[in-house]
Amino acid sequence: MEYVYASLILYHAGKEITEESVKKILEAAGIQVDEIRLKALVASLKEINIEEAIKTAAVPVAAAPATAPATTAPVQAKTEEAKKEEEKKEEAPEETVEEGLSSLFGF
Repeated sequence: MEYVYASLILYHAGKEITEESVKKILEAAGIQVDEIRLKALVASLKEINIEEAIKTAAVPVAAAPATAPATTAPVQAKTEEAKKEEEKKEEAPEETVEEGLSSLFGF
């Protein structure tokens, strides 16, 4: 995966994706470079339109983060809200690992 990330960094920077440039990024990150993997990646990327691949890639939609309580609220109110949230979490039934995996794959 780190080879792909290095290639994406080069693409984003507008640089040519070559064996030498990918190798420099990987070595800078402290990764021991496998020459065979490096050559295979660069050769396969020559046939791919990276911009089009990024546009058509399936990207999961992340839920919006919960908003934090106002910073002007008293500390006591924050702790009361935290206690209420903990109680809600305790009341909610926990999913088993199997239920979580089945919902992930639509079973």
